[in-house]
Amino acid sequence: MTKKATVIVGLSGGVDSSVAAYLLKEQGYEVIGVTMAIWDGQYKSTGKHACYGSDEEEEIHEAREVAKKLDIPYHVFNCSAEYKQAVLDYFKSEYLAGRTPNPCIQCNQLIKFGMLPAMAGKSGISFDFFATGHYASVEFSEKYGRYVLKKAADLKKDQTYFIHRLSQDQLSRALLPIGGFNKPDIKELARKVGITIEDLEESQDFYSGDYKDLLEVEDQPGDIVDTRGKVLGHHLGIWNYTIGQRKGLGIAHTEPLYVVSLNKEENTVVVGVREETFKASFIVSDMNWVALASLDQPMDCTAKIRSAQKERDARIEPMENGEVKVTFFHPNDAITPGQSAVFYEDDFVLGGGIIKKIIE
Repeated sequence: MTKKATVIVGLSGGVDSSVAAYLLKEQGYEVIGVTMAIWDGQYKSTGKHACYGSDEEEEIHEAREVAKKLDIPYHVFNCSAEYKQAVLDYFKSEYLAGRTPNPCIQCNQLIKFGMLPAMAGKSGISFDFFATGHYASVEFSEKYGRYVLKKAADLKKDQTYFIHRLSQDQLSRALLPIGGFNKPDIKELARKVGITIEDLEESQDFYSGDYKDLLEVEDQPGDIVDTRGKVLGHHLGIWNYTIGQRKGLGIAHTEPLYVVSLNKEENTVVVGVREETFKASFIVSDMNWVALASLDQPMDCTAKIRSAQKERDARIEPMENGEVKVTFFHPNDAITPGQSAVFYEDDFVLGGGIIKKIIE
């Protein structure tokens, strides 16, 4: 008799991961539920649902109840120390350097698809695959000769932007069973199998408190200036702002003003009218190639620089040290250093990296 393949499923307490576990069990896998515990109580928390917050115990309870309903084993692994180092320390250092981080991408690569399955393996759990409730698909492509990450059937829910940093090894062991479903179908399937817990993932955020709590820094007053250097106001720390921000500037002006750039060296927040937030070219570093093994020559593709943004036509060109020059065919607003740029060819993720600097 052929032994069933075993898959561990990252259960969050939400509907998507719960249905993912159900589908895998229906497909004949031996399914084991696992959850990463990351909340250490160090910071204030409002209690609203977030990846990092004080309601984690409630979410673990929900995940345990789902495991009971599906009749699968369930384990919780404490990843709080690793999460602090890989995500919280990164979050803090990026903001204090005048960049805007993306902690969810960092967490997916290093903790959820990295440390969590590693801890499960070290605990003695033997498994073949690791699965989550992300809206995306993984397959081996004959065209590219590599494991590839493909957009979800429900493009409104597509999460390839958030998991584009997975390595070939991680992708080779990843199962994303809900990638071919629309969100309404997942909710209906959950009701049919008796999973009626509140869908917490709809309002999911990174942290349930004030982001400034995580920075642990004193005010550092400086000037708010226009693009010509004229002082228009003052700030208490550049980490309170992000490029493209309009609200909260506290400056009266004939036209609405937006944050154009943050200058850590001069401790200034540079603002301008909306037209001044549009740029066409920028440099991306710390690349992770997915469908491509590397970029050897210029290539036209589509790119997105924010998770909720539609892809835009662009050209990517290889540079020294593995960096990539990106040029949008039409200028884009709020290109933000520290955020991720992800490149696509049709439904496939070519790769992505961290926006290093804007080319004027």
